[in-house]
Amino acid sequence: VAAARSRCSGGRGLPRYNQAMADATQVIFTVSIPTLAVLIGILVNNSRLNDTNRRIDDFRTHVDSRFSATDALFTERLRRVEEVLDARLKHLEES
Repeated sequence: VAAARSRCSGGRGLPRYNQAMADATQVIFTVSIPTLAVLIGILVNNSRLNDTNRRIDDFRTHVDSRFSATDALFTERLRRVEEVLDARLKHLEES
């Protein structure tokens, strides 16, 4: 093993610099780190969009319930106005 090391590195015991391996490693790091950053950003934005959609759905449900309550109140008041007008018409017809 010591003889193999001395042949590879000129007798210093260190492995020889491999240019092809260094280039491949540099390309892997150059491509993978921004790719991972983009993927993490996509996941974060997806969770924010899901939260936004949930809030919009909650708001829509709230607005629908408010319109339903207003519609019921309007119908009740309209029925009351109709009853008052009917009573006044009956009173006019009787006189």
